[in-house]
Amino acid sequence: MFNQEQIKKISNNKNVVRCSSKSITYTGRFKLEAVRQYYEQGYSPKMIFEKAGFDVDVISKDKIKGCLTRWRKIYNKKGEKELLKENRGSLGQGGKPKIKYDNDKDKMKYLETKIAYLEEENKYLKKMKKLEKP
Repeated sequence: MFNQEQIKKISNNKNVVRCSSKSITYTGRFKLEAVRQYYEQGYSPKMIFEKAGFDVDVISKDKIKGCLTRWRKIYNKKGEKELLKENRGSLGQGGKPKIKYDNDKDKMKYLETKIAYLEEENKYLKKMKKLEKP
């Protein structure tokens, strides 16, 4: 979606936390200000983003409109405080699930078993590497 030059330009905007080739993470302050400008001044999503120094043609009008729609829903359902928080990944989607332990003893046992497994795996890989050499 974004090339390196565009990522650099977008990342330099004070309203951006980070930018990758696929997405932009905006500051909570900007999201809140955008919603306020939309409701209180009647600004369009395009006007809000242009005023904030974004190149609307690079980000795309649809993405901008979608962002503001999503932020307004959060603002209306959960309020200002929730809009200021970064919620990506907080729904438990994706990633490896965290293992919870009842106590330190269980955690130690798990870690010791994991170390033993990895040591055996390393031994096996070393043997395989020796077999590959002429």
